Amino acid sequence: MRKCKQRSYCDGIRRREFLQAGLTGAFGLSLAEWYRLLAADRKSTPQSDHAVIYVFMGGGPTQHETYDPKPDAPSEYRGPFGIVGTTHPGIYFSHYMAKQAGITDRLSVIRSIEHDSGSHTSGSHYTQTGYYLRSANNTDNEMPNMGSVISRVRGPNHAHMPAFVSLSGRLRYGGASWLGGAHDAFIVSGDVSDPDFRIPNLDLLDGVTIDRLADRQRLLQEFDTRRRIHDRLGLSYAMDQYTRQAYETVTSGRVRRAFDLSDEDQKTRELYGMNRFGQGLLMARRLAQNGVPFISINSGGWDNHGAKVCGFTLEDSLRKRGPSFDQGIAGLVTDIYQRGLDEKILVVCMGEFGRTPKVNSEAGRDHWGPLMSILISGGGLKVGQVIGASDSKGGYPSESPYRPENVLAMMYRHLGIDPGMTLIDSSGRPQYLLEERNLIRELI
Repeated sequence: MRKCKQRSYCDGIRRREFLQAGLTGAFGLSLAEWYRLLAADRKSTPQSDHAVIYVFMGGGPTQHETYDPKPDAPSEYRGPFGIVGTTHPGIYFSHYMAKQAGITDRLSVIRSIEHDSGSHTSGSHYTQTGYYLRSANNTDNEMPNMGSVISRVRGPNHAHMPAFVSLSGRLRYGGASWLGGAHDAFIVSGDVSDPDFRIPNLDLLDGVTIDRLADRQRLLQEFDTRRRIHDRLGLSYAMDQYTRQAYETVTSGRVRRAFDLSDEDQKTRELYGMNRFGQGLLMARRLAQNGVPFISINSGGWDNHGAKVCGFTLEDSLRKRGPSFDQGIAGLVTDIYQRGLDEKILVVCMGEFGRTPKVNSEAGRDHWGPLMSILISGGGLKVGQVIGASDSKGGYPSESPYRPENVLAMMYRHLGIDPGMTLIDSSGRPQYLLEERNLIRELI
């Protein structure tokens, strides 16, 4: 029989490695370390069960081929695409958004969002933080992502759940910046529709089962009893508190069920679409229900310049991307209303900018900051309306112009966060969450 080394368990895991046996969180921090950082940094605020699902349409979606078609414009502006009627007479969507067109009584579309950048980098940073980049070449967050702000200010709705989860990998400018790594997103990568998909950050080490981990926990508790008795400073208790939180996160049935799509019936799964994006939205709903207040999911591939730059036309791209996006968003909205979650869950779909009103020579559209359309649903807001309008060619707002900060202010409002509050940055200076923080009055 192999003799165990001192301070090791017989399966080869050392005592100090115990916590890391399945307790490793995002970015290499153990969950115990993560909890210590959070405890030292988070502001205390009242908890609630409200949540935001933020669908980032990475690349910049075209307003013409989504929510603001221009069927009466000259052909070089309207493009070669059809339209579909909505539940509101005289309001049309692109035919690629047909399923959403059938539930517009549960949607608010804003056709008049504007800003000053046609850059992927600056536009992405701006729409996710409320601030433009100071340096266009900076690939890291200069200001914290709104999910990180929510983690810092508010925390999760339920113990052991993360406050900020990013599905489909890390968003461009999805970092915590000077708020620190404790407020980075819990990253979920890979295809969640794969039957063999697992959440790496919640996996145990190979060969370590929940039962074996529980055995180690009991052994550790017995081993540490005398040490805690003699610890007059209470430091051991604090350490054990964070250790216990980490242990309970990994072993919590609630946490694991929240990430387990097999708990859903097949009809519900098919409502969202049996693909990566649709099942990601279903997971987002489950996370929102189970205590995660902010979930981001990337719907990429909207950067459609045309054949010469991209190797495909705008129509080619939409034919591929449109149906899964349309079904997924329609399925999510339908589901949250059917479950009575429309007061609690706010859904926002937004890219970093819109596309040029005129189709280019390569049958695509280029970057365009002066106008984009976004979609909002749920959150106890007024839905069944189109807010604002664009000019006849879809290039500029003609009514009720708003900016991305106003959308972020609505998300903060839903979660009970004052967008005018300040946080102290790494240089000791107070920074407003948003400098422009007016709400979108038509939604309230």
